[in-house]
Amino acid sequence: MAKIQLFFILNYMFGDLNRVELLGNITSDLNVRSTGTGTQVVSFGIATNRRYKQGDEWKEQTDFHNVVVWGNQATSLAQRAHKGTRLFVSGRLTTRSWDDPNNPGKKNYKTEVVSDQLILIDRYEGKGQSMGASANQASEPVDQETPSKPAKTTKAKKEDKGDNPEELIDPNDLPF
Repeated sequence: MAKIQLFFILNYMFGDLNRVELLGNITSDLNVRSTGTGTQVVSFGIATNRRYKQGDEWKEQTDFHNVVVWGNQATSLAQRAHKGTRLFVSGRLTTRSWDDPNNPGKKNYKTEVVSDQLILIDRYEGKGQSMGASANQASEPVDQETPSKPAKTTKAKKEDKGDNPEELIDPNDLPF
């Protein structure tokens, strides 16, 4: 009886859960568009890989997911990401439907992740430069409020040479 009461209390307090988290690579160029009110929308595909063992052999399975991003996040992502960019996506799963205009009576369905949080795993290098992934590069969240975020640097005294008393140190170069 206590388990049943706990279930009803948790259901009342928290409701249902619809949460998706993906870490993968963008599979095609971003589809950027605007609504009638000027809100930007970006949609793209993301591929995730799963390794599993079948008998003595390791196999890999790739799954493809549709992602939709709205507003300031969409604007920022459109400036920073492209096909192949490694990305963490967090959001909710939704399925929309529409009547096929070319085939009367047929209903189409599409399941998508509507993102509320994005983190670029590849480092943003700026316009015209690549976004290659490597072990020493830090991840960068895509800010929901500002379209772009300037790189932060910290000033430190140079101890080994007296040529330049101050130099800029990139926080991504620090070992912690």
